[in-house]
Amino acid sequence: MTITAPLRTAAMFLLMLVALAACSTSETLRVAQPQRPASLKYAAIVVDAGTGRVLYDADSTSPRYPASLTKMMTLYMLFEAMESGRIARDTPIPVSAHAARRPPSKLGLRPGDTIDAESAVLALTVKSANDVAVAVAEYLGGSEEQFAAMMTAKARSIGMRGTTFRNASGLPDDGQVTTARDMAVLGLALRKRFPAQYAYFSNQSFAYRGRAIRGHNELLRSVAGVDGIKTGYIRASGFNICTSVGRDGRRLVVVVMGGDTARARNAHVEELIERFLPRAARTGV
Repeated sequence: MTITAPLRTAAMFLLMLVALAACSTSETLRVAQPQRPASLKYAAIVVDAGTGRVLYDADSTSPRYPASLTKMMTLYMLFEAMESGRIARDTPIPVSAHAARRPPSKLGLRPGDTIDAESAVLALTVKSANDVAVAVAEYLGGSEEQFAAMMTAKARSIGMRGTTFRNASGLPDDGQVTTARDMAVLGLALRKRFPAQYAYFSNQSFAYRGRAIRGHNELLRSVAGVDGIKTGYIRASGFNICTSVGRDGRRLVVVVMGGDTARARNAHVEELIERFLPRAARTGV
């Protein structure tokens, strides 16, 4: 049987995810390690996106609250629905009273409104809109609860062993947990599985109903090569981020969780990028 190029690519990616899921802290790159923040909420991982090699690890398998990093999986499910033809870019997604009542960050949708699927993607990637996340969940899953179960099942299928989703937004829920390593697995999967849709993550703003909506991810503006992916914050989690960065054929996925402030988190991510990107394999990914 002839193995086609897409199948070879998929198989190589699956092997990379398996290697990442199985990797231990002792396998990280033997270089001088950066000073880790003192916060008890802190966890981090740096992964060579070309090979799956873990270059830095700090409590990456310890349970943490994902906050709005949750929306990475909401988007994964939405991208799958768009790719399968279940949803087109202009499909209207209805907004329930429950969705409209979600607290900020939000787009400010009202019960009975609709939002087209492409605007929903932009609202999730740029604005991290909780009302839109719930509307998407209800449209795809029938209810947010059922959609969260679907998200958890999908997480298991791609190698996220320490993640349980209870909602589509990342709003506080004691039962919604993940790990820095799982968020890295998801970040890698988004880029490999949906190369056409991945460009949405690099948007810094978008226009909706005559308004310019600006994003939260300052690293897109301040660090060369950063092209996503997602920030998040709730009080229980601290400031989280999953970052993808590429330069000169080298690429990293960096996850930092539990930052004391957005500025401190961003500075730490930039330090990790500058330290470890030169040590990533040059693969062109």
